[in-house]
Amino acid sequence: MTRRPETPLIGITPDTRKTRVSPGAKEEPLIVLQERYTRAISQAGGIPLVLPILPSHGAIRQLLEKLDGILISGGKFDIHPRFYGEEALRSLGEIKEERTEFEFELISAALDRDYPLLGVCGGAQAINVILGGSLYQDIATQIPNAGEHQQSSLKEHGGHRIKVREGTRLREILGQESLEVNTSHHQAVKKLGKGLVVNATAEDGVIEGIESQNHGFVLGVQWHPEFLTERDLLQRKIFAAFVLTCKGPRS
Repeated sequence: MTRRPETPLIGITPDTRKTRVSPGAKEEPLIVLQERYTRAISQAGGIPLVLPILPSHGAIRQLLEKLDGILISGGKFDIHPRFYGEEALRSLGEIKEERTEFEFELISAALDRDYPLLGVCGGAQAINVILGGSLYQDIATQIPNAGEHQQSSLKEHGGHRIKVREGTRLREILGQESLEVNTSHHQAVKKLGKGLVVNATAEDGVIEGIESQNHGFVLGVQWHPEFLTERDLLQRKIFAAFVLTCKGPRS
């Protein structure tokens, strides 16, 4: 067993998009990441590294060997329901197959080796799916009387409260039973993946957080704490706990 460095290297998955460098030019693929993710990791004492989208199983495993933890970021796209055995609804949003397949491979490798893993928004959903869980493809369509969870205009302030369940790692990290969070998602965890438990719910019952009972640190939050770290100590605690775990021993 070896020690991780005092300043752990945290890999963060990026989003993908295409752009034209000039009018009429061919579209060029890009990988992009909002600076707020790297800032949150830096503030917590880690070194953030924006990851490339690698298609090779072997290359992903080699990449993981260089890292001390993984943050699966959010993004404005959906995981195709074929990954959890369902047909697509008309309300399904944009699909990014390349990003999803890369993140699934990375999550699988991290889980196999018990690496610290933090999933934000769609990252939490990806962890759930890779462990055999499923998603509500669209909250408004599939959950009667659910509140509004797609409040992007409030992402820097908070849109609703969640209840943090006693006896969970998230409750231990935050030290309190409720929290004001921002909310910018139209999908949510439906069936839990293997070994996962719910650690937070919204007032309407929608799952807002999950964690693994079978791993050292696997935590998923449906909101965007990285938006709120400048004004909310509790949100900073999530990243602090994650980075601290990344400094711990690894076999």
